[in-house]
Amino acid sequence: MATHAITEPVTMDREALQEFIESLSDIAPTVERDIARLKSTPGDREVISSLFRAIHNIKGDATICKVELAVTIVHPIETVLARFRNDEIVFSDILAEAVLLAIDRLELAADGLFAGKSLDTLRLKVLVQGLEKLALATAPDMDECACELIEAVTGFRPAAETSNLIRGRASSISSKSKSQAADDLRFFRTLADQLEARSLLFKGRTMRLLRLSLETNQVMDKAVDPMQLEAAVYLHDIGMMFLPESIWLKLERMSEDEKQALHTHPTYAAGILSRMDGWNEAAEIVAQHHEMPDGAGYPAGLMENQISDGAKIMAIADAFEAVMLKHINRGRNRSVLRAIAEINACDKQFAPEWIEPFNQVIRRTVEAR
Repeated sequence: MATHAITEPVTMDREALQEFIESLSDIAPTVERDIARLKSTPGDREVISSLFRAIHNIKGDATICKVELAVTIVHPIETVLARFRNDEIVFSDILAEAVLLAIDRLELAADGLFAGKSLDTLRLKVLVQGLEKLALATAPDMDECACELIEAVTGFRPAAETSNLIRGRASSISSKSKSQAADDLRFFRTLADQLEARSLLFKGRTMRLLRLSLETNQVMDKAVDPMQLEAAVYLHDIGMMFLPESIWLKLERMSEDEKQALHTHPTYAAGILSRMDGWNEAAEIVAQHHEMPDGAGYPAGLMENQISDGAKIMAIADAFEAVMLKHINRGRNRSVLRAIAEINACDKQFAPEWIEPFNQVIRRTVEAR
């Protein structure tokens, strides 16, 4: 392993690095598509060749663009796939998950390198060590090595099923709610349903977010009023409906003007809640759910001690859901393990005291599956 390429990655040519990032973005969907196809037709030689070729092309592009970090990550993956192509090993679901996790990490690492960010949270050294061990493992040991790799990088032990979105709703938050509050919550839910109806991508999103948020709050002994948190979940993105659909339903990269317009959406929903008696805390959560501890969030650029706990919970849950759906227009499915790994790799964007409670919720979900 070229340790220095992982521990001390450098960018010799930013233009070449940008070219590699764009190439990787084009090839990664092919990797995901081929792996999905192999799950249903594991002996398809055409698909096997396509997958190997895609990984080989990533390595070749990295070599040409002198992105040594990428070469170090991809080389052992190529070895694993060569063994699969030669019928030396079986390409199991858990092995596929390990490969996809590595490609995810490569994309994050390349973007972080270009932005000049620290890559420490990506655990790249552990990833490469796991991939190299996997490349040399005997056929009977492949799945166990893949499990160890995933657990070492993500902190989560893979379960039998790791590719489904979280579904369902947490148990009733309170049987003693005031009738007016209950009526308000039902009204808020109808608004959320209207938002979901605007795109198939949003289907079931509200209830997944509600479960994640309420269960994370439960881990911390309901630090946030559950009713206020529920109201915030229902309305946190309602402000989108005040913007042109061409912006908030757009799947392609947004322009800077479109991003600035999108950044106004929390204030619209917060305005609705603040004008209704008894929902000021929910309004604060909605207004702040895109703020970040380092002040880099929006719309107000608040610092950590200015952001409410409810908004900190919402920020993590909302980002997790976004990662699950990221690149859906490219036909890429995101597993729970890979999504939570990405959230933890970007932990500086979120309140650290809420990351572990959220991890506990996800860990229980994975174990239950």
